[in-house]
Amino acid sequence: MGKIGKVKGRYPWITGEIHTPAGIIPQVMTQLTFRDVLGTWKVRWNIHRMNYKVPPGLYAVGHPDTESPVLVTANYKMSFDRLRQALDGMDLWILVLDTEGVNVWCAAGKGTFSTAELVEKIVRTKLAEIVNHRTVILPQLGAPGVSAHEVYKASGFQVVYGPVRASDIKEFLRNGLKATPEMREVRFGIIDRLVVTPVELVGTIKPLAVVWGLLFLMNLIRNDFTSWNGLLAMTMSDFVPYLGAALFGAFLVPVLLPWLPGRALSLKGFWLGLVWVWIYLGWIAPPSGWMRMVAYLLLLPSIVSHLAMNFTGSTTYTSLSGVVKEIKIAVPAQQISVCLGISMMMAAIFV
Repeated sequence: MGKIGKVKGRYPWITGEIHTPAGIIPQVMTQLTFRDVLGTWKVRWNIHRMNYKVPPGLYAVGHPDTESPVLVTANYKMSFDRLRQALDGMDLWILVLDTEGVNVWCAAGKGTFSTAELVEKIVRTKLAEIVNHRTVILPQLGAPGVSAHEVYKASGFQVVYGPVRASDIKEFLRNGLKATPEMREVRFGIIDRLVVTPVELVGTIKPLAVVWGLLFLMNLIRNDFTSWNGLLAMTMSDFVPYLGAALFGAFLVPVLLPWLPGRALSLKGFWLGLVWVWIYLGWIAPPSGWMRMVAYLLLLPSIVSHLAMNFTGSTTYTSLSGVVKEIKIAVPAQQISVCLGISMMMAAIFV
């Protein structure tokens, strides 16, 4: 079995090969299989999320020739799948950069979707021997990581920035590599926000399990129960406010994002956390003492605020510099508030 044959066995989305002066290039399908869809679903729920990637290099869609366009993307498989799916019926090349399995937007901010990586892949794949033109089309969201003039100086290839969404690629190419204002607009609608919530919900499971365990131990030490069922019921009752804070932070924050006051994600989460405190203390379980009430005021908004910050890498509401500044201010404040809240809650329970 040849090299491409071995690759096809491991990656079913590779269906053939194209012979070029620079060697054999794997040919990929544009239809997603059940395995591709299942992989996307698993990643959405944080299953093997950090290793969902394709080998970097050059790929062929359809039967491209020396005049066919060259599109550049990240080796995060979901980005790669979205792109190839949008290219059905076309003949072109896809140059995949090694972004360590990170999507274009985040990789550009981290520095892996970069000038150096793009030049390295152009040289390594011998792209100049495969196409006659000297143009590579990059996704607009990769612009922060790439210096077009440096790419041209090092490789002789001109960088053209394509549309934000892969679904606009066909029209962009038909327009002679010209993007409409709509193609340049970064949208983050409610559906876009909802699809990123599962991974955050899954991410709260371990911390919530720790909280539940600690509450169980505290109630066990207090010995204020008559049966094991009573102990479990007390623990679950104490667990409700933290479970609610996790749901507010991981689910409601992205849903209500445009309408929450403030620009910083931590501030948006803080306000929503106060709403949860008001709902819990006012409607679900009125506090039995002032110390417990203060503890919830310190703990719950801080939890929601911290969880809200997990969405900084997937929204259009923040910039890289804004995120760095927010982390420096918000995280210490959250940590202090949580420490004070825990101390107050311990006092409320044992004093």
